[in-house]
Amino acid sequence: MNTRRARIGYLFVAPFLIVFVAMLVVPLAYAGYLSLFREQLIGGVTFAGLDNYVRALTDERLLDGVLRVAGFFLVQVPIMLLLALVFALALDSGMLWLSRFIRLGIFLPYAVPSVVAALMWGYLYGQDFGPITQLTEALGLPAPNLLGEDLMLGSIANIVSWEFTGYNMIILYAALRAIPSELFEAAAVDGAGAWRTAWSVKIPALRPALLLTLIFSVIGSFQLFNEPQLLQRLAPNVIDSAYTPNLYAYSLAFTSQDVNYAAAVSFLLGIVIVVVSYTVQLAVTRRRT
Repeated sequence: MNTRRARIGYLFVAPFLIVFVAMLVVPLAYAGYLSLFREQLIGGVTFAGLDNYVRALTDERLLDGVLRVAGFFLVQVPIMLLLALVFALALDSGMLWLSRFIRLGIFLPYAVPSVVAALMWGYLYGQDFGPITQLTEALGLPAPNLLGEDLMLGSIANIVSWEFTGYNMIILYAALRAIPSELFEAAAVDGAGAWRTAWSVKIPALRPALLLTLIFSVIGSFQLFNEPQLLQRLAPNVIDSAYTPNLYAYSLAFTSQDVNYAAAVSFLLGIVIVVVSYTVQLAVTRRRT
């Protein structure tokens, strides 16, 4: 009987395992295999061992891209998570009129595909035709070059924040709704007001959810691709093929046709994401302890 139940359990899990192996494990294994070879004009495909990884670790274009997305993460993610936290606390307070419509309005940008969002904001940023430029000129102010070298990273950060603040807000809001009501009652008995309850009860209870959104943000920041890839057409002199590591791997594979080196770059990027995510989790856990 127990054996039969175990077999039935495996049957239920089998569809997920098949998709997981076919769409993740097999491609990863094949990419790892490709990263150990290189293609030469003379001799064809030859075994390279770890040469592609050594080349990647000394590739200045790749290292510049990693440092760029690291700086992007350090600036954009705190702002985005702070906004998400403020919105979640405001919605949970019960003091907002039409809170359901406000919640939907904040979450709605996440439903917009990132490609559409990048194209829309690219139009708004346009130096010659964008509404932002037209508005500043109508006010008699100098038009900011939002697609220039100095402001490009901030412009991309604005797009990403617009897209994902609502998503993170929903995670934090769901965590707030799961807090036991006894904690709020105890805080009220102690004479805590709304601000004190939010600071001493709600935010400490949100630490697991904040850690989750932070790890998601680490992964998303280092995988930044759609926004710079689409804005590259509007600012080709600012965004090159190695502006972000993901864009660099894509350019290597589909433009330069160097799939072996692109596979090594992708694997190293994955290792960086794992290390940074683990470091963030370890730092938060130690601080809590």
